[in-house]
Amino acid sequence: METLKLSILKNLYFKNPQSIADLSLHIGKSLPNITNAVNKLLEGGYISQDGLAPSTGGRRAAQFIPIASQLPKMLCVAIDQLYSSIVLMDFNNQFSSPIKTREIDLNSKEAYHNLKSFISEVLLSSDHANIYGIGVTMPGFVDSHSGKNNSYPANSPWYDLKANLESAFNFPVFVENDSSAIAIAEHRFGVANQSKNVMVVNLNWGVGLGMILDNELYRGHSGYAGEFSHIPLSNTNKLCSCGKKGCLEVEASLIAAVEFAVDKLKTAEESSLQSHYQEHQTITGDQLIEAAIEGDQLAIESIRRIGYMLGKGIATLIHIINPEQVVISGRGAKAQQILLPQVQSALLEFSIQRLSKHTKIEFSQTKNIQLLGSACVVVGNADRSIYKQITRIN
Repeated sequence: METLKLSILKNLYFKNPQSIADLSLHIGKSLPNITNAVNKLLEGGYISQDGLAPSTGGRRAAQFIPIASQLPKMLCVAIDQLYSSIVLMDFNNQFSSPIKTREIDLNSKEAYHNLKSFISEVLLSSDHANIYGIGVTMPGFVDSHSGKNNSYPANSPWYDLKANLESAFNFPVFVENDSSAIAIAEHRFGVANQSKNVMVVNLNWGVGLGMILDNELYRGHSGYAGEFSHIPLSNTNKLCSCGKKGCLEVEASLIAAVEFAVDKLKTAEESSLQSHYQEHQTITGDQLIEAAIEGDQLAIESIRRIGYMLGKGIATLIHIINPEQVVISGRGAKAQQILLPQVQSALLEFSIQRLSKHTKIEFSQTKNIQLLGSACVVVGNADRSIYKQITRIN
């Protein structure tokens, strides 16, 4: 019975409200079994009725939603190459704490120690009894089953991240690749929630990809499908972070846009970013995007360049997968106004129109999408131990 109740809670987290018939269809259990489990959850105060389903000619069915105050919270950790963010999130995807962000360069020797200290600080101000687990999303060749990040050597604390964080904090820890988690969140809660086949591009310091095929995250044979950054589409000889030349990442990422802008700023090119650059000798990706949105010509040029190359990469995806939708998500999605014309121009140039004209190109409208993806990872992997936290809450 606990397994069935957990399946119902998971289903209601990812989509609500749902009726008993909906739950029976999605979970694959009989109506009497679902009805019995729903009644138990109602008696426990874990779910509540939320109106009636639309009429189909007969009696309208009751619909149900989870009661977030009676269910555990998730500590969501979103890591990218330069920044890490943490927030507590409840079962209705509402933030239960302020989002805290800290600059943590993954290439620094102190990165893991800094992250662990950051998590400790957040936990000190949180009610541990209300937390079920920690969801961590980060770049790299992440094995979501073992929680190992195979982008790191075995002697690195990042390699067996799940085990190390579980030992440090005594919570269940679930680790997922950042782009995969973002794809799950976009498919469940974002602009891709009506699509069965969608490519979700994570435009950040690199260019990641999460693939939803037939409503499921596609991982590939070894679990690492979606290395969009390293498709050899660049004509430059610039070395990629992977050690090879020609990768899409060197021309289509936010780092590429920042590097282009910095090179121009070094020559004293006129820009609203010039004063910040003179003081700090660098600019951030967020500053570049904001400047572009406000009309700064250098910033616009920098973003346009990566948009064209991004469109070239998306053309390749369309030829291989023929998806119904491509969603551009992540940090770079804020630059939609500048990126979209460049992406569309590249698609016209590099794709077969018979294929691409049937694929919708959309930009994410969901804020903090990677943190939301971290919450999805926790709930999606929760097991019956979640009831220990439910008991503590109640």
